Amino acid sequence: MPVSSPVMDLRALRYFVAVAEERHFGRAAARLHMSQPPLSRAIKRLEAELGADLLHRSSTGVALTPAGAVLYDEARALLEQAERVRARVGAAAGPAALTIGILADSAEQAGTRLAAAFRERHPEIHIRVREADLTDPTTGLRNDLVDVALTRLPFDDAGIDTVMLRSDPVGVVLRSDDPLAGHETLRLSDLADRRWFQLPEGIDPVWRAHWNATEPGGELRRGPVVRTVHECLQAVLWSGTVGLTPLTHALPDGLIAVRLTDMPPSSLVVAWNSTAANPLIRSFAQIAAATYRSPP
Repeated sequence: MPVSSPVMDLRALRYFVAVAEERHFGRAAARLHMSQPPLSRAIKRLEAELGADLLHRSSTGVALTPAGAVLYDEARALLEQAERVRARVGAAAGPAALTIGILADSAEQAGTRLAAAFRERHPEIHIRVREADLTDPTTGLRNDLVDVALTRLPFDDAGIDTVMLRSDPVGVVLRSDDPLAGHETLRLSDLADRRWFQLPEGIDPVWRAHWNATEPGGELRRGPVVRTVHECLQAVLWSGTVGLTPLTHALPDGLIAVRLTDMPPSSLVVAWNSTAANPLIRSFAQIAAATYRSPP
């Protein structure tokens, strides 16, 4: 009798990716909108199916084992492929659905008014939201994972149209007990001797250089590599690393943002592929622009 091999479901992989990125079961459970015990059981079942320990567990959190690091890369690729398939099937089914990509924690930047305005104009349209991490400023546009994106410039916008919604000042994130935290404003030169968090190699070079406050192709500032906003904030809390943020983002206790006078503002935009033919995309962009122009 042939022996059946274990089959990993996408939900288990999604759970694992959340734990791997948050480095903590409690934070991952909150991100997934579930309680911690079933999440822990799901990861244990996944480890049993694969016959390998995926995580080093400790009282402070978790870390990836070598096997876990391999699965993390493969799982992200599989989940992106699954979303790509879903998006293509949805596109073939017609324009009755719209997938919106949102960059990292920019969900708050979309605002309830935009969602309400779009639902009022298009009550019959099914909306899907895909949240991307800091490694993809297009939130999936390049891979056809989303129809339209709420994101931030600058990035390589070849073949992508954008409409600016708002321009936000940029500041540096510091620990509250940092000697520079008491300043009203700072300049980049004040941070010359600091370690900065930086984004992984291989991602959009314009985006990567901007958030590292360097020229594209120039030498990047040194510091820990991060993929998510949460990892950025933890790097500041635990090691005193510094990095940039739009000043509209709320920060947790223990952190403060000080405005940088020599950094250009950060533009919140709607973005879509120039060749896209779905009329809902243009409608979304028009509604977003009108919503952000009008007062709350």
